[in-house]
Amino acid sequence: MEDCIQVSNLTKTVQAPEGRLTILQQINLNVKSGEAVVITGESGSGKTTLLGLMAGLDKADSGDVLLFGESLTQRNEEQRAALRNGRVGFVFQSFHLVTGATALQNVMLPLELSGQKNVQQTALNVLENVGLSHRLDTLVERLSGGEQQRVAIARAYAIKPEILFADEPTGNLDSKTGNQISELLFNLRDQVGTSLVLVTHEERLARRGDRQVKMAEGQITDIVLNS
Repeated sequence: MEDCIQVSNLTKTVQAPEGRLTILQQINLNVKSGEAVVITGESGSGKTTLLGLMAGLDKADSGDVLLFGESLTQRNEEQRAALRNGRVGFVFQSFHLVTGATALQNVMLPLELSGQKNVQQTALNVLENVGLSHRLDTLVERLSGGEQQRVAIARAYAIKPEILFADEPTGNLDSKTGNQISELLFNLRDQVGTSLVLVTHEERLARRGDRQVKMAEGQITDIVLNS
């Protein structure tokens, strides 16, 4: 399998009151096509920052990220967005749905932006796959937390992304709902063949990945192959 993400010597710092603070230091990591990589670590370990850099949502101070073989460091924000368009999906802890819009409208939006055909039917199909065919016309702010995350997952998978980035996707959910969301993420990943890069602090979810990347103090401390 080819690498869809290649991270080399990645370093990220931020300006703090006490001076420059190193968030990530000399990170090297590759993700293969179709692989599920789970990044774990305590709060402040740098895992969410790494996810954002791998997805091109932020830029590093040094090092590089190759996404689909293309350097993110050499691109501005608009160019990075163009590279992701139609190929990368996102699921966040806080859902990031469009309020005032229905579940169906939220899922249709990225399909329309990527210029796909049969947008409404595709959105209907994926919402049915996540068990929300009865909530199509409900405004997302009237859905439960678990239902909102299902809409977010449906929206991310609707474009059949080559890579899906998920940041603490079960963090705001109770244990039972979190387990259902975890199952959904990996079942859809298996159906679509998407590479999954997931940040979590939950051990049960971490064990679902092909590899678990453990982080502490801005560095990778261990990489574990899950059986």
